[in-house]
Amino acid sequence: MKAFLKISLLFFLISSALCATLYLGLGLLVSLHSAKPEKADVIVVLGGDDGLRVKKGGDLYKAGYAKHIVLTGIDSRYYRPDHPNWRERKLIERGVPRKYIHVDTWSETSWEEAENTSDLMDKKGWKSALVVSDPPHMLRLNKTWKKVFAGSDKRFRLVATKPAWWHPLFWWRNDISYRFVVSELQKNIYYLLAYY
Repeated sequence: MKAFLKISLLFFLISSALCATLYLGLGLLVSLHSAKPEKADVIVVLGGDDGLRVKKGGDLYKAGYAKHIVLTGIDSRYYRPDHPNWRERKLIERGVPRKYIHVDTWSETSWEEAENTSDLMDKKGWKSALVVSDPPHMLRLNKTWKKVFAGSDKRFRLVATKPAWWHPLFWWRNDISYRFVVSELQKNIYYLLAYY
């Protein structure tokens, strides 16, 4: 009986430690594919932005990483080319000439952002892209862009913003990062079933 209790306790402790490690590691898992920027043909600033992505895209442009910027996720119902939306205005304020800002008003999902950007890159003859988003999106974006670019000579590099609310190890302590991680886990499962 004592041997059984010892084995049961050991099993419980190992299982608990494994579960805790997996849980704490989720932040690292979803943000794993972020990389340092390299020179590219275009910077792609993904939609769903609160301003950090545009700032990062503008910083990359100013640092000379690419000459063109694509803004995705702008709702076509409200977009007027003669009246730049707030994201375009922020880039212009950061010194990006309007002629180098390309607006994607068709994409509504991350998958469509990758597909439509791939098509635009083909039309423009661009071969490389820096894709800007927030850290918790990196796992799904990596899988999505790899799948969309498969069989082509185009390449991408994911560049993450640096939100104050994000910490890959302590993601569960902040409400915003907690919601992001849970949402991304759900979206990764959906994308696995729908696209990959």
